Amino acid sequence: MKSFSESYKNAGVDVTAGYKAVELMKEHVKRTATPGVLSGIGGFGGLFEPDLTGISKPVFVSGTDGVGTKLKLAFLMDKHNTIGIDCVAMCVNDIICCGAKPQFFLDYIAVGKNYPERVAEIVSGIADGCVQAGCALVGGETAEMPGFYPVDEYDVAGFSVGVVDKDKILKPETQKAGDVLIALRSSGVHSNGFSLVRKVFTVNEQNLLRHYSEIGTTLGDCLLTPTKIYVKPILSLLEKVNVKAISHITGGGFYENIPRSLPEGISAKIARQDVQVLPIFDLIMETGKIPERDMFNTFNMGVGMIVSVDKNDADKAIEILKASGEEAYVLGELVDSDEGVIIC
Repeated sequence: MKSFSESYKNAGVDVTAGYKAVELMKEHVKRTATPGVLSGIGGFGGLFEPDLTGISKPVFVSGTDGVGTKLKLAFLMDKHNTIGIDCVAMCVNDIICCGAKPQFFLDYIAVGKNYPERVAEIVSGIADGCVQAGCALVGGETAEMPGFYPVDEYDVAGFSVGVVDKDKILKPETQKAGDVLIALRSSGVHSNGFSLVRKVFTVNEQNLLRHYSEIGTTLGDCLLTPTKIYVKPILSLLEKVNVKAISHITGGGFYENIPRSLPEGISAKIARQDVQVLPIFDLIMETGKIPERDMFNTFNMGVGMIVSVDKNDADKAIEILKASGEEAYVLGELVDSDEGVIIC
């Protein structure tokens, strides 16, 4: 007998909508399949057989995150096919900081009301992110929760698992004064600081449609630009250069994230003039009259990822990153200090 409950539907949960959503998302999930995938979606667990060729001591690395209040912009703009990229990015960009290659991803989507076409749009973005990261979408969960979420709103989160050879895990403790910090350009605000962004611009449908010459587009289109995924360029770099540490610049900006990859007694010294700040951050700072210190402690300021290498490897590292399509440049250097981050 086909699954259906009239009583559950009357309570606000339509299981048939869930089945339709699964059917609509199957084509997107299929795009992410890699050789390790052993099961399709719909089972109780996603099966994945990792290729451990060349890995003598496999270590699994996991990462989990959500999209945060950036989702409010997706609701207002009725655009749901990009925030899934943000969700994947926030997980896989963390995993790569250990030197691990993401293997698979699972999502969790909680909705006030299950609109199958909208859920499929969300999953299409998740699939795009997985393709960009080279990992498989092996499963997930869509939960319809009437009375908990408004009918037109939802939340998206997920997690990813990667693998790295134990002998190739990055060793931040090997960093020393004189090592060079290389910046990888961000695509925009990414998925952090949106509570402040929404306050600065009093975000609503009308304000999101406003065109700003400073950013060359509407506010909404700029802010909804998905988080850049750095997995493939970083993996290419790791094969050719001794990368000592990687920092993913997320919530907390420079002052919180860079110290997470620094050994005791070593600080990052960055000349303010060397930071290639994107126009959207100047607009946020000017509109909200936000102190520059707070900007660097909240946003990525145009720098989505930072890698640390020996000064003799800096030119080669930048060359490799640029060959992978990244806008990379020398951001600063490491110095003997306990200050953590010095922006001067």
